[in-house]
Amino acid sequence: MMKKVKRNKSFYSISAVAEMFTIHQQTIRLYEKEGLITPKRSEGNTRMFTEEDVNRLEEIIYLTHQLGINIAGVQMILKLQKQIQKMQRDMNKLFDTAHQELGHQAEQSKQIIESSAKELVRLKQIETKQDGKVDEEEDSWEIEYED
Repeated sequence: MMKKVKRNKSFYSISAVAEMFTIHQQTIRLYEKEGLITPKRSEGNTRMFTEEDVNRLEEIIYLTHQLGINIAGVQMILKLQKQIQKMQRDMNKLFDTAHQELGHQAEQSKQIIESSAKELVRLKQIETKQDGKVDEEEDSWEIEYED
């Protein structure tokens, strides 16, 4: 894999970026023309590459120069990566929602069980009063809950 280039956080000119990756400026212009990168422009229409642009360019150069993938292939890969990232975000949202709902349902179930247990104890007490006897063994049960 291609060695990561150490960079400062700022804007870069096309000549600085070309030197950074040891590629011709015309190659960078071609990638821009094909829509693979979209550097900002200064008031004088000079290309100004952000850190994000440089990272994307680094990936494009790796795909084209190291792996031999053509521009159409790179466009497809970048498009698929974007779709995968969106799907991952959507799946994470669904997972979070399901997790919250499951926690809510577990809490409701716990409350229902606690309420039912209290009702059973109450009914047992009524039954005991009606029978007029107390069986110590039957009265000593407890329900334990796991968190």
